[in-house]
Amino acid sequence: MLIKCNSNFKILFYFSEMANVKSDDTHLRHCMLFLFRQKINATEATRIICSVYGDVLKVNKCQRWFRKFGSGNFDISDGPRSGRPTELDDDMLKAIVELDPRQSIQELSDKLNSSWSTVQEHLAKIGKVSRQGIWIPHNLTENNKLTRLTICISLLSRQQSDPFLHRIITGDEKWVLYVNNKRKRQWLSHGQTPIPTAKDDLHPKKVLLCVWWDSIGIIHFELLKYGQTITAEVYCEQLDRLHKSLTLKRPALLNRKGVILQQDNARPHSAKKTTEKIRKLGWEILPHPPYSPDIAPSDYHLFRSLEHYLGNKTFRNPDDVHSGLTDFFSSKDANFYKKGIEMLKNRWQTIINNDGDYILD
Repeated sequence: MLIKCNSNFKILFYFSEMANVKSDDTHLRHCMLFLFRQKINATEATRIICSVYGDVLKVNKCQRWFRKFGSGNFDISDGPRSGRPTELDDDMLKAIVELDPRQSIQELSDKLNSSWSTVQEHLAKIGKVSRQGIWIPHNLTENNKLTRLTICISLLSRQQSDPFLHRIITGDEKWVLYVNNKRKRQWLSHGQTPIPTAKDDLHPKKVLLCVWWDSIGIIHFELLKYGQTITAEVYCEQLDRLHKSLTLKRPALLNRKGVILQQDNARPHSAKKTTEKIRKLGWEILPHPPYSPDIAPSDYHLFRSLEHYLGNKTFRNPDDVHSGLTDFFSSKDANFYKKGIEMLKNRWQTIINNDGDYILD
């Protein structure tokens, strides 16, 4: 019977007339083909079919059939498909997934010549779950990995023969936002509207924190003035202020043991002028491989805790930020800072075990 429909109401009436027909796969495919010919999109077609038969069709399944119809193939039968295996080899699936875990189910389905639903079922069977990948600072080259490996072996060997972690002064920079909105998951009843969270501004107000600390606590921190950037000249001035703070807070370190400065390889830190300044101060620079925040104590320890503290906090001006940071730093006891420095030993060892690759945590 050929039925001409010009509105969703007529289509729905047609399905209602057919409601006594068993809603098996073949009939649902007839319905999808009918709606496709009416130039209705897959999402709306799914809604119409489910309004008659209940939750019998998913949008992604309807979209696959619509793509097939769109290619000119209107065959809705379950006829045999050349090359399609009756069973999926779990060992083969596992090998393909572990070779590249970032493949989609559709990509795996195409490679194994199996249906999307079958691949999904067998992924669950072999214990694979979909998780969001994590960001890494840099795609490390083999030379990058070798440099990281060599430096970590050297530092760990030195620490074992002549412990020096207590001499390390580590420093880094971090942007601190005035408004720190944090969207949290919410437990809600059915139909309950979640509490909204304001979206961050595209260009939020922020201030740059520069901080130096050791295994005892914070030695010096400051906030850059608005519009000021870190240059070699600015950094050298900061090192002078750090030296004054060390004179007051760690005189024994300056007079007898000697400072070992841990910093990254940002241009102001590694500039010739900066290197000369550190030499005049009589400090040693701890070797630090490029692209290695995973062995920078501020990145893997201090700033992670600070980020949690800043969640949902609002500051009006730099003085507010300075006060909030003072409260945070003073709330941490000596064990917190000691742990952050002493973690270096295990992290150097982990990089050695990883053949120079990143620590993913």
